[in-house]
Amino acid sequence: MTKIIKIDPANIDMELLSQAADVIKHGGLVAFPTETVYGLGADTFNSDAVANIFRAKGRPMDNPLISHISDIADLEMFAREIPPSAIKLAEEFWGGPLTLILKKKAGIPDCVTAGLDTVAVRLPSHSIANVLIKLSGTPIAAPSANLSGSPSPTTATHCIQDLDGRVDMIIDGGSSMIGIESTVIDLSTEVPVILRPGMISPEDMRSVIGEVVYAGEVEGAPKCPGMKYTHYSPNASVIVIEDVSDYKKHTRSGETVCVIAKNASDAGIAADIVYDAGNSDAEYAARLFYLLRKADEDGADVVFAQLPETSGIGIALRNRLFKSAGGRVIMK
Repeated sequence: MTKIIKIDPANIDMELLSQAADVIKHGGLVAFPTETVYGLGADTFNSDAVANIFRAKGRPMDNPLISHISDIADLEMFAREIPPSAIKLAEEFWGGPLTLILKKKAGIPDCVTAGLDTVAVRLPSHSIANVLIKLSGTPIAAPSANLSGSPSPTTATHCIQDLDGRVDMIIDGGSSMIGIESTVIDLSTEVPVILRPGMISPEDMRSVIGEVVYAGEVEGAPKCPGMKYTHYSPNASVIVIEDVSDYKKHTRSGETVCVIAKNASDAGIAADIVYDAGNSDAEYAARLFYLLRKADEDGADVVFAQLPETSGIGIALRNRLFKSAGGRVIMK
């Protein structure tokens, strides 16, 4: 049976959060809030506990996990080489939504890294996540706290929908602020490569360390989560569309149609279901996964989601939407 506890991130009940830390210490699974999305955590160094993450989510074992730490100094536990670029990025963006991939030290369980010679590490900024790691006395390996392939959870309700009865505890800490997962950058190569875009943009990182390239999709074993398998998909079909006013041309009779668009209330959209994604791509990102799940709850058969911009967090939004849509994109 899954225990659900509610904690205010602005006024943490340390006694209550210590209960969650005890679950981690004893090899259990805890879903907890971060600034990006909710994570499903276990002790990084407990192979059995980490294996249970994959079982609870139905996650492929060749999809590596991110280890979450509470201090920059903890990087030394994971990396046999820490390049100057890693320190510069950590000092600039940690705690925050940036994951670094580095050459791993011996002793990191293979199930965490999917047998790769690299390890993914980040330091979250969310108060509950950060204190949970400290109280647990160990780095916490954590993918998103959802069933594999479904939209990532940005509220405890989403975690409960997917994982109730599958995990030991869920911490309700309110809504995630950013709404999409961290940027992942591979620093194990000669030129740093962005493997997964997020709120920290290529431009942000180039301003700190110089040359950075964005890999997009790659073949072979994924070095980070979200690179190989279908992700972020509701039960409804998702179609990304550049001009939302054209959505009617692509509907079929009898379908319940949902449209997600920025400034939707001002656009005069007459679909069965209309969701406003906010005024900016940052607001769109914060709402995306919530709205994809709500589309299922409201009975949508098909979702037309507006195409974001090609800069800043819009790059990450496009990545998530294209994966959710399985490549179904309608341009002008």
